[in-house]
Amino acid sequence: MYFRGMKKLLLFLVLLPSLEVFSQSKILIQDGISFKPLSEVVVRVGDQEYFSDQNGLASIPDEGNFKALFFKEGYASVEQEIRSSNTEIYLFPLSVSLSGVTVNAFETDRPLLQQSASISLIGEQDFNRFNETSIVSSFNTKPGIRIEERAPASYRVSIRGSSLRAPFGVRNVKVYWNEVPITAPDGTTALNLLDLSNIRTAEVIKGPSGSIYGAGNGGVINLKNAANPSVRNATSEFASGSFGLSRGRLAISQPIGKGGIEAALVTQESDGYREHSAMKRRVFQLGGFFPINEKQELRTQILVSDLDYQIPGALNADQLAEDPTQARPGSVNQNSSISQQSILVTFGHLYQISEKIENNTTLYLNTNDFENPFILDYKKELGFGYGGRSRFTFDWDLAGRPFRLIAGGEFQQSLTDAQNFGNRDGVADTVRFTDKLKATQGFLFQQAEWELTDQFLITLGLSQNFSSFEIDRQIDASGGATGVQTRRFDPLLIPRLAVNYSLNEFSALRASVSSGFSPPTIDEVRTNEGSLNLDLEAERGTNYELGYRLGKNQLNVDLTAFYFRLNETITTFTNEQGVVLFRNAGSTDQMGIEAAVDYTFIQNAAGFVRNLKMGSAFTGHYFTFKDYRQRENDFSGNDLTGVAPNTLVNTLDARFSGSTYLNITHQFTDEIPLNDANTVYQDSYNLIGIRFGFIQQAGKRTDLEIYSGVDNLLNESYSLGNDLNPFGGRFYQPAPTRNFYFGMKVNLRY
Repeated sequence: MYFRGMKKLLLFLVLLPSLEVFSQSKILIQDGISFKPLSEVVVRVGDQEYFSDQNGLASIPDEGNFKALFFKEGYASVEQEIRSSNTEIYLFPLSVSLSGVTVNAFETDRPLLQQSASISLIGEQDFNRFNETSIVSSFNTKPGIRIEERAPASYRVSIRGSSLRAPFGVRNVKVYWNEVPITAPDGTTALNLLDLSNIRTAEVIKGPSGSIYGAGNGGVINLKNAANPSVRNATSEFASGSFGLSRGRLAISQPIGKGGIEAALVTQESDGYREHSAMKRRVFQLGGFFPINEKQELRTQILVSDLDYQIPGALNADQLAEDPTQARPGSVNQNSSISQQSILVTFGHLYQISEKIENNTTLYLNTNDFENPFILDYKKELGFGYGGRSRFTFDWDLAGRPFRLIAGGEFQQSLTDAQNFGNRDGVADTVRFTDKLKATQGFLFQQAEWELTDQFLITLGLSQNFSSFEIDRQIDASGGATGVQTRRFDPLLIPRLAVNYSLNEFSALRASVSSGFSPPTIDEVRTNEGSLNLDLEAERGTNYELGYRLGKNQLNVDLTAFYFRLNETITTFTNEQGVVLFRNAGSTDQMGIEAAVDYTFIQNAAGFVRNLKMGSAFTGHYFTFKDYRQRENDFSGNDLTGVAPNTLVNTLDARFSGSTYLNITHQFTDEIPLNDANTVYQDSYNLIGIRFGFIQQAGKRTDLEIYSGVDNLLNESYSLGNDLNPFGGRFYQPAPTRNFYFGMKVNLRY
């Protein structure tokens, strides 16, 4: 009996390896475009079904050669004969149709085809087709959007010409990061504190959207990178390139129960194309996602950013012709630069109160240490801010049709100790003036959405906005007045009316009328030479818009026509000392056309070319001044300063067998008027960028990507962010010539 049992045990041990082979035939299933493993893919063999795990692996009993059907929602199904116990299968997403893309614009999750606003969605596929050290190129592929980089990490954002009043930095555009407003209550946004890896997706709403998001005539940028630790991952990245560029990133994703944490550390530095244009940035992000129960979840974020970059300054035409890499005279000796350290802590709570009522609340605290030696002075600021946003969503029926009501509010306040000194060879000298600054903004908002019929959706939004700032001058060495100066802007009602009509399941028309306002920022009122321009008025505008969207099979079309009338337009000019000042310039007429078209020509699971997609984005912005007079000058009818009337972006994306890919981008930018008189223009230019790489599985749990690319292939001479109306003809901020980059990513699923 004993020996009989031993024989059975020995037989089992002998057969165990073959049983393991039989039970562990592995099929790796990946996305055919991103090459990322796909989980929860249904694998049907005969009448049996199997599923891929979080690593994209499906275990199928080995019965020799067999046919299997692979299915996952949103992907084209594939039927293939399996002849090897270790096989790789690629599933290709059904062409990304506008009818299948869901966005959260105006606080409501709906397919883009049902949204009654002009919205551009920028995702990881857009980011990953360029050099990943900057956000510029990916945003600039979308119509109506232009991000300029006057020097490494010195961003300026323009949505439909909204950067007219932004000599530097981001103004007149509201920016959110994981549902937290990172635009300060004074209207400025330190977008350069974020690394590209801190953004997974971006939704850009073009035009006034004050009915939900408050101040800002340009639009809204919703950046998202909330922790979503579904799998255990450790990622390492490295990139290098021309002009001393280097970037490294370490990240980890760790599920904990039904939630988890994600952490990442990024360092990036470069010497820059021009003299005195070096940059160094270090960003640490820690995010957590913690479901409490089926009705509640908590989200937390900590972002620590340390940024240093030099400011080469603008050149005149003679200096540009002599040597475009030189810095403006004085920039080096005065160490013209910015050093900024910031900490942002956020807390979010989502509560599904009932099947029809939901609340989402986010709170934040931030600190900011800012130091800016400049040619003319030396500025130091130490700031603290706090605020939050809360909304309730109610889903009911009205007259038997779905009705949604959204109501909530947002509040922000910042306190800043600001000091301006003389600058002696890059060192803070005698104090010139010192202020305590306080900025406050807030608004209440309501929005109703009613599906009048299966095809017709009507949206009505309204907000009441208030804002103020306080400048308490403690010291004025020039003998000027000290004490508190306050500016309050009367509460404004900002309405929005929009409709969307579905022509069929794959196309829709939309129309909207919306208002917006944008009060001046503290930096526009409190200038570097110490004056206070308290008479500067808030901009106020109304936007009329018509649009059409089509998303059918491999074709996507998004067309928009708009007219925006802006009153009390704020423009910039520079005095003889080089100080940037601001003034109201009457009104502007802004008419525009924006179009985006893309088509997927090839989408195969086999063959040499697996995926081939082409797209074009056209922007026609025909903006002019109206009733704009300055002393003896009448600029009425002139083109709006700093806005290219026509831009065109063409893209080609190809994926090949062997997990290789190729991205090609062409961008044409029309000539740009650089002063209000329209006597100086930047010439038109063409940019071409290419990125080539491959992604391979280097082991059962390891993915490897290696890529390289070139920007400005044609070696064009151009400025990416000119100075407008400067003194002394210093218009030009030369952008890098032809430059190359190389990178590698390693992802380990542990």
